[in-house]
Amino acid sequence: MRDGFVKVAAGTPKIRVADCGYNADQIISLMKEAAAQGVKVLALPELCITGYTCGDLFLQSTLLDGAERALGRILDETMELDIVTALGLPVKYQNKLYNCAAVIQKGAVLALTPKTNIPNYGEFYEARWFSVLTETFDGREFQLAGLPVRMAARPLVECGTVPGLVIGVEICEDLWAPVPPSVRLAAEGATLILNLSASDEVAGKADYRRSLVAGQSARCLCGYVYADAGEGESSTDLVFAGHNMIAENGVMLAEQRFGTGLTVSEIDVGRLSHERRRMNTFTDGSDEAVTINFNLSLGDTALTRPVSPTPFIPADVEHRGERCEEILTIAALGLKKRLEHTNSSCAVVGLSGGLDSTLAVLITVKAFDLLGRDRKGILAVTMPCFGTTKRTRSNAEILARELGADFREVNIGKAVEQHFADIGQSMEDQSVTFENAQARERTQVLMDLANQRGGLVIGTGDLSELALGWATYNGDHMSMYAVNASIPKTLVRHLVAWEADRLGGRIGEVLRDILDTPVSPELLPPKDGEIAQKTEDLVGPYELHDFYLYYAIRWGFPPRKVLRLAQRAFDGRYERDTLLKWLKNFYRRFFSQQFKRSCLPDGPKVGSVALSPRGDWRMPSDAVAKLWLDELEGL
Repeated sequence: MRDGFVKVAAGTPKIRVADCGYNADQIISLMKEAAAQGVKVLALPELCITGYTCGDLFLQSTLLDGAERALGRILDETMELDIVTALGLPVKYQNKLYNCAAVIQKGAVLALTPKTNIPNYGEFYEARWFSVLTETFDGREFQLAGLPVRMAARPLVECGTVPGLVIGVEICEDLWAPVPPSVRLAAEGATLILNLSASDEVAGKADYRRSLVAGQSARCLCGYVYADAGEGESSTDLVFAGHNMIAENGVMLAEQRFGTGLTVSEIDVGRLSHERRRMNTFTDGSDEAVTINFNLSLGDTALTRPVSPTPFIPADVEHRGERCEEILTIAALGLKKRLEHTNSSCAVVGLSGGLDSTLAVLITVKAFDLLGRDRKGILAVTMPCFGTTKRTRSNAEILARELGADFREVNIGKAVEQHFADIGQSMEDQSVTFENAQARERTQVLMDLANQRGGLVIGTGDLSELALGWATYNGDHMSMYAVNASIPKTLVRHLVAWEADRLGGRIGEVLRDILDTPVSPELLPPKDGEIAQKTEDLVGPYELHDFYLYYAIRWGFPPRKVLRLAQRAFDGRYERDTLLKWLKNFYRRFFSQQFKRSCLPDGPKVGSVALSPRGDWRMPSDAVAKLWLDELEGL
């Protein structure tokens, strides 16, 4: 549970209709199995102590008394378990019968809440047996299974030892209602919603049910555990499939259908709490909710939830092409608007034969196509100098000509040598001045060519480079519109690969060769004709930095948690010491290079992470990384 992770489960016991003793045995067994797996919060189905399909037997005192005795036995036999469990049973109170969820732990009933929305349509006849708790209910104490309990419409169960873990419960149809109780529960503080359900299965219903669960977890910024009735319910007219789901903020973490047993994953309440703090439209509700406190023993939660090593890459393989097209279109539309607004007749792109400038020219081509303009209005300029290789120079020219752009070569070697002579810089001194002078000369050439043609210089730097400050100030750092500014390096690579497959032919071939070329600014002389300066040898693997960027900046995770997630995501690929080394480097560079991000050119936001000083990221240029680095020193 450290770092905000709480292991949760949806469970479906195999039951017998109206056999409360047998059902109690199955529930106890499932609770013990869940506890053995490290589960801390378990949801079981609606009316699982009796079975949902008891019909008019719900009006029999024998069944109701049997359910109460079964609850008492469950409490007795699980008294030593740390696990919090929500289970369903019918409860009689003041001459009415309620379809209830009991939240139990260590032999006590922490909360008792009835179903709010009672369905009485189609195959459902619940209003025949169950009542709705009125808003004016006084919450008087009464006895259940020999214990004092209170019934409340929306109780919150809050953990004192796990910050941010607040549990709310709704029951089946509540989720289908126009205003589910979970909306108010979340507004009043619940970060984890448990749904005790008995949703029968018909063709196509699973998709709709799945969309409801995922959507509600997103709308409420919560974890959502949905436990469905399954095998053992009466099949007189209905079949129950045990469709169990665990979702978090719109993402389905785990799912099982047509079976019994446990569906397990981990909810990150730290992540949910961060998102709620970030989104000021997530307003607090009233203070009317009844809050019950409990504690859990602390320990590390073994992670089973998926942690992608490439969080910026579209995860949905089936629709990945659509997402790539969407990203390229968003970026191209931004550029289209800027070209129209400035009456620019030309777009100037410094095309090096590397990944970033390749994506920039592909986006520019798309913008020109959207404008209905001749691609000859795109001026692709290659500017070879001391570190340029034949491979990148050739790829730049082939790509420009195959795309139908105007191509021009401007060798900047003599201009840079003259500049070195002017400032007294030796050609043998291949320090940062040697490198940056070339980058600034290239930017000057591009700006002046744009002036000649009445055009705009299109920036090529990506989000990863902005995060690390891997750009020459007033060199490649500057442009008139930066189309790659919110696209991280791993996504740049993915988009170029997708375009290679989509376009095919000669363009596809050159794009694939560009993808195979080491990432490099090519500012130092090549060795034996090959690139000598490889960026990832200097700043670290971009796949790691993009991972760190996503979790440290988008989610505000502390360094300890970022490292833990990286260990899971890159297990078997990077040693812990390597992950730690580059994580420290990430924080050092991110903090020290903010001054470059404070004066960025405009550029379109395409994803959930952006570092524009006018948009998502406002950070003082003189903030220090000491707190973050100190935390890593202890690991």
